[in-house]
Amino acid sequence: MPAALNTIGALWRREIIKFVRDRSRLVGALLQPLGFWVLLGLGFQGTFRMPVETASDVGYMEFLFPGIIALILLFTAIFSTIYVVEDRKAGFMQAALVAPGSRTALVLGNAFGGTTLAVAEAALFLLLMPTIGLTPSLPGVLLVLLVCFLTALAFTALGFTIAWRMETTRGFHAVMNLFLMPLWFLSGAFFPAEGAPAVLRWAITLNPVSYAVSALRQALYWPEVAPVTTAPLGVCLLVSLGLALGLLALAVVTVRRPLFAGR
Repeated sequence: MPAALNTIGALWRREIIKFVRDRSRLVGALLQPLGFWVLLGLGFQGTFRMPVETASDVGYMEFLFPGIIALILLFTAIFSTIYVVEDRKAGFMQAALVAPGSRTALVLGNAFGGTTLAVAEAALFLLLMPTIGLTPSLPGVLLVLLVCFLTALAFTALGFTIAWRMETTRGFHAVMNLFLMPLWFLSGAFFPAEGAPAVLRWAITLNPVSYAVSALRQALYWPEVAPVTTAPLGVCLLVSLGLALGLLALAVVTVRRPLFAGR
């Protein structure tokens, strides 16, 4: 146990130090979603209408806000786990595998480091809430941070799993975009499920990221009722927790296999 905790702590600190030394990661992970929010929000503000059954008059920038938080978590996962590919090529991962400490600790250290950065960047974005008239309560903010932690942990674990088997950063970006961007677009972040074609409504319902976005939306309006939800808050939290634990388990199983199996 001491060796595992030391490994987790060392890898967590390493992620933080790498971030401090590479400020462009903050620019890429925060300003790109901010650009999405401003351009899409202003572009669709005049044409967006909430579903009739919601009986709520919410502007598009306000509706899009929880989805942009999820997008920040997504981009941070990409930026934090892409270093796994570079570390393997540089020999760092091979050295970490033979060092004291389990492979589970290796996954947890990297995952917690990326998650910490993602939650911090999402918290910075929350400072923009007054610009759209949102004033959540303290329990609401704490709920937002909890959902951000679970969602970032899931995205980072998924990114680590994919990066572990990638040979180049170009291949990593291609595969991550193949997985993550459709998950975001079909999460109810970009448009509400109500009023969408039946096939898209089913896709949103089956998409686990939809429950993270719905939990973020409900937390931002807590204790009031959110204008659009995918499921009750308790269900959304359970799905988000299950997704994070499942993807962490997948990452651990992946790392425990031979690194160069089949070659």
